Amino acid sequence: MPISSDRFLGTEKWGFGPTAVILKQSGSWTYGALVNQIWSFAGDEDRTDVNQTYLQPFLARSSASGVTLTLSSESTGNWEADSGEEWTVPILFNVSKVTSLGKRPISLGLGAGYYLETPNDQPEWKLRTNLTLLYPVK
Repeated sequence: MPISSDRFLGTEKWGFGPTAVILKQSGSWTYGALVNQIWSFAGDEDRTDVNQTYLQPFLARSSASGVTLTLSSESTGNWEADSGEEWTVPILFNVSKVTSLGKRPISLGLGAGYYLETPNDQPEWKLRTNLTLLYPVK
């Protein structure tokens, strides 16, 4: 939806497209992929059309102590970009731990990534931290 608060933060276009997840859990392993495609269909005629693919393959191993190691990618393909500038492909490694903050279970994570492919003038690596509040169902 074209609702960004600043012209540089959004496409000013309406978009739609399919999303799918394939996931398999086997013992302590979880693996699969999330895929998404978005096409614009309306909006500001002066802005570039949206035709973007998102691919997120992942492989994770969890331990009985609550530590999870994850290897993934969050690749995007911008089919409206100039030739040779379409893909952004990071490889990400993340470590997370389920613990508690008082009586509340949480997950804390730290990750790093290296970009195998980026458009010009983009970063070569990234760092990530995360805190996830958990609400288990009993």
